[in-house]
Amino acid sequence: MNAPPAALAVTDEALIASGRAVIDIEAQALEAVKGGLGADFAAACRHILACTGRVVCTGMGKSGHIATKIAATLASTGTPAFFMHPGEANHGDLGMVTDADVVLALSNSGESDEILSIVPSLKRQGNVLISMTGRPASSLARLAEVHLDASVPAEACPLGLAPTSSTTAALALGDALAVALLEARGFTAEDFARSHPAGALGRRLLLRIRDVMHTGDDVPVVHVHASTSEALLEMTRKRLGMTAVVDADGVLQGVFTDGDLRRCLDDEDTDLKATPVSQLMGRSPKAIGADALAVEAAHLMEEHKISALVVLDAQRRVIGALNIHDLLRARVV
Repeated sequence: MNAPPAALAVTDEALIASGRAVIDIEAQALEAVKGGLGADFAAACRHILACTGRVVCTGMGKSGHIATKIAATLASTGTPAFFMHPGEANHGDLGMVTDADVVLALSNSGESDEILSIVPSLKRQGNVLISMTGRPASSLARLAEVHLDASVPAEACPLGLAPTSSTTAALALGDALAVALLEARGFTAEDFARSHPAGALGRRLLLRIRDVMHTGDDVPVVHVHASTSEALLEMTRKRLGMTAVVDADGVLQGVFTDGDLRRCLDDEDTDLKATPVSQLMGRSPKAIGADALAVEAAHLMEEHKISALVVLDAQRRVIGALNIHDLLRARVV
């Protein structure tokens, strides 16, 4: 679509100045909301902490979009929550709300008909109603047990029509609720990962070495008295770039790697068939336990500039092995 002539005449500097002005106005709005936090905010948190059901977030239009995001943030940080469209609630979806739920209703004006029309049903059912509006004297604010003041000095829209500062303020207030609740519950990074198992954080905090390591016949292992050529054959068969060297009880004695092999080949006096691998192996290899996080293996490999690790049990017996490619496949690195 072609821009009208007036738009083409606007300078880059004017566009940048306009953008900065919007951010300034919204920053002022956030300061206003921050200054308004008080006993009502704490009361809202206490109602939600005491809730044995879910937090039902609802709102129309732009407020509905913010309510959807708040519900998602709450749900992923330890507070079960979902979004309910107030229009659909009037036509059956109100049945999703149980008497154990807390309702968080967003409306900048506090007069949205779709929300006000479901309040009597929520009251009859005994739900705690928390409102978030830009007008503390509005109908929704007066009907709620707790009101969160999201009023702002001005919208960033020069026409004063498009919700801009008001939606930013409501979003920040929702984030403030979620984080305050998270800290009150003692919610941890591991808890967050459990609700994000497919995400990068989930993989980093949930995936264990036992989930990615090679086991059984796939683990490259030779006896401490094996020749270097036998170790080379084992490395070639198992394709992990190294082999563990163990005693008769399977206890790790050392590791022979691709790097050790290259050093052998550079030494013309080394007879691979006659030289025991024990003379050429590394005697202080890096190893890891099966219950360690996979990300710990990645850190160990990066720190020591190695590409493979042996996995040991409590008696230092070899029970597995992995290399950097296993971590790449698991998307840990």
